[in-house]
Amino acid sequence: MTNKQSHPDGTLSRDEINWLLKRAEGGFGIITTAATHVAETGQGWVGEMGVWGDHQITSLRELSTGIREYGALSLAQIFHGGMRAPEDITGHQPLSASVNDCEESHSGKSRAATNIEICNIIEAFGDAAARCAEAGFDGVELHGAHGYLICQFLGEKTNRRDDEWGGDSLARTKFLIEIIQNVKSKTPENFIIGVRISPEYHRIGVRIHDTIMQTKQIIEEGIDFLHISCWDCFTPPSEFPEDTRTITEWFTEKFRNQTPIISTGAVWTTADAKHVLDQGADLVGVGRVAIGHADWASHIEHPDYSPTRPPFSAKHLKEQGLSDIFIEYMRNWKGFVE
Repeated sequence: MTNKQSHPDGTLSRDEINWLLKRAEGGFGIITTAATHVAETGQGWVGEMGVWGDHQITSLRELSTGIREYGALSLAQIFHGGMRAPEDITGHQPLSASVNDCEESHSGKSRAATNIEICNIIEAFGDAAARCAEAGFDGVELHGAHGYLICQFLGEKTNRRDDEWGGDSLARTKFLIEIIQNVKSKTPENFIIGVRISPEYHRIGVRIHDTIMQTKQIIEEGIDFLHISCWDCFTPPSEFPEDTRTITEWFTEKFRNQTPIISTGAVWTTADAKHVLDQGADLVGVGRVAIGHADWASHIEHPDYSPTRPPFSAKHLKEQGLSDIFIEYMRNWKGFVE
């Protein structure tokens, strides 16, 4: 989860390490970092951890070692912000698959990445994954969701290229496929490589039928898991509200036994988690409830477990391992902090 706690040079802060280790101590099986940029020009927000330089390896190793000591797996969620990497942070005009309006910056429009820049970014993903492997991480999650650069290449609205990097839904997957291949070429055979996607993201032009076809291509590359970010695991796709199947079921029915599927979105209680597993998911991811309850996973065996909901006091959040910076950031989430 984004927390804005790390240093300006991209190195992990003590606060961010402590926040993640407290979740490992709390019984979670997999600890995934916040999105971490693979290139300096791909940074999305202030206080974001990075994996673009060797100087970041020492603190990454400290984190991975601590997570392992608690018995959990460690994944770094690597990404590039693309048109969501503001110029006032990076000093550069954002780039994307095509010229697009920049949603979250004052930069106006992105520019279309050149072929050389695309190839360099692909290499940067592989180099970042290699640093994570060197630092002792068990794997990486390629962040292809939520409108960041990989997602911008996947979407028909943000990728209007007429070269090898654009075209129909399958052609738009080339950028991600080459990232997967580059990461595989630079990391050990037992290094976990997963992909996180948004099944639908209409502002970007990501539609669920296209995503299904793109997912087939991704799975054929031999990824170790697929992570679908549903926002709400209990609703059908917004494009097909009359369909009785949840988004998770769309994917588990199509890809069951082809790769492990993690589903995430609006899970709060044991009953919620069980419902997602009953939809066919192999694993359940949580975010917000883990901010408020560092030991959530230690209680999930109890069928009636229903932890308290927001708003949370600042005192409670500090007890859960959030720094003052993180608590202040969470005030942007309506109703989360008292």
